[in-house]
Amino acid sequence: MIMKKWLFSLVSVLLFAPIAFADNWGFGVKLGLGEDDPKTLNQVLDSVGGKLTEGEGIFGLEVLHEWNLNSDVDKLGLKVGIDIYGENEFKNSSVKITEDFYSFPITLYYKQDYGVQNWSWFAGAGVTFMRSELDDTDETFSKNIVFPHITVGSEYNFTEVFALGIEAKYNINAEIEKEIYALNYKTDRSGLSASLTARFYF
Repeated sequence: MIMKKWLFSLVSVLLFAPIAFADNWGFGVKLGLGEDDPKTLNQVLDSVGGKLTEGEGIFGLEVLHEWNLNSDVDKLGLKVGIDIYGENEFKNSSVKITEDFYSFPITLYYKQDYGVQNWSWFAGAGVTFMRSELDDTDETFSKNIVFPHITVGSEYNFTEVFALGIEAKYNINAEIEKEIYALNYKTDRSGLSASLTARFYF
């Protein structure tokens, strides 16, 4: 319940911050796919049989701010977001295990913005705070980790306030390990993700 309230508060900030702080602010939405390796659940599947559904989808929201450097083309940006990953689910006739992931990436990036009806590109790096929650019907187990990431992307500016683009992100050392009933549950979210993005600038 606390986690849900915290997520609601963060999403509210992401939705309304651009309105409160006009000029060089932006709000983004992204939808994509990312690496997902539920190592222990795969081992459970091999041992006892059943069905494992891997959650490779990603839905994200972000707020960003950009500062002009030497010209209107060169910009330095900072963005903060929330990414909600697809759920890993294992089940058979006797047990059901689900694993959910939320992450909060903070990224500093350099951008070359060529204006309306042109492509812009950006590249940056930062840190991601990720939370994993595993539910085995009887109890919920959670774990938080922090890891670095790098990102690169491009977007087409249809107007001064709207752009569509693509973005690639690489998570480094994003393996989560939880000790549950003397068993180490491991899921690895390291690796590449790719997303379609829509951004609105104010």
